[in-house]
Amino acid sequence: MPTDAPVWPDELFADLDRTGPIPLYFQISSRLENAIRSGAIPAGARLDNEISIGQRLGLSRPTVRRAIQEVVDKGLLVRRRGIGTQVVQGQVTREVELTSLYEDLKGSSLEPGTRVLAREIVAAPEPVAEKLSIPTGTEVLRLRRLRTTDGTPMAVLENYLPDEFADVSEEQLEADGLYAMLRARGVTIRVAKQHIGARRAHDDEPSLLDVDAGSPLLTMERIAYDAAGRAIEYGRHVYRPDMYSFETTLVAK
Repeated sequence: MPTDAPVWPDELFADLDRTGPIPLYFQISSRLENAIRSGAIPAGARLDNEISIGQRLGLSRPTVRRAIQEVVDKGLLVRRRGIGTQVVQGQVTREVELTSLYEDLKGSSLEPGTRVLAREIVAAPEPVAEKLSIPTGTEVLRLRRLRTTDGTPMAVLENYLPDEFADVSEEQLEADGLYAMLRARGVTIRVAKQHIGARRAHDDEPSLLDVDAGSPLLTMERIAYDAAGRAIEYGRHVYRPDMYSFETTLVAK
């Protein structure tokens, strides 16, 4: 089923019970949910508009709207300005451990993609210098990348590394994950300090991540340390919450 044209599988709704006790909106939402979960309506598919669906099913627009909203609330559909209602691509759940997003996507059998937005040597501003435990103004490598999965934008990643990694090329960054690249250069990352939060999208993030301005984004800051205890990488990342989540296991003492 193509995902570039609006879809609505009429056959799934041909036998709606219009006289029974089960509300029509619930019948529609249940069948729509099952169709998405089974893959009958694939990830990325864009649904027909509510007016058209209502006309085809002989139902009012409020009934159709409520049915679709039920599925939106379950995280299976997302409403996007200028696009319409679209099936979520499939959220990646990331365990809070020492892996890169590239490795997480590969581990979820998804195809990661990278677009390098910036690769430059800069003087470390005070907040970055503090995180890396270096003097303010020390030269560091700044990287900013757009990470996609199967062509859909998922995250904007900003990282700072010591200038000894200044020779890292855009080709290397597009071909592999940052941690894999560090390991290939003999760096062993032993521990990291991480903070997870949320904020609204701003600047160029809405256009990069294909979300509305002011939409909520997940955030993650991480300082990674090598085997000698040296801060080797500082990252500031933002993620689309409909595409990504963090997961951790808590154990009682």
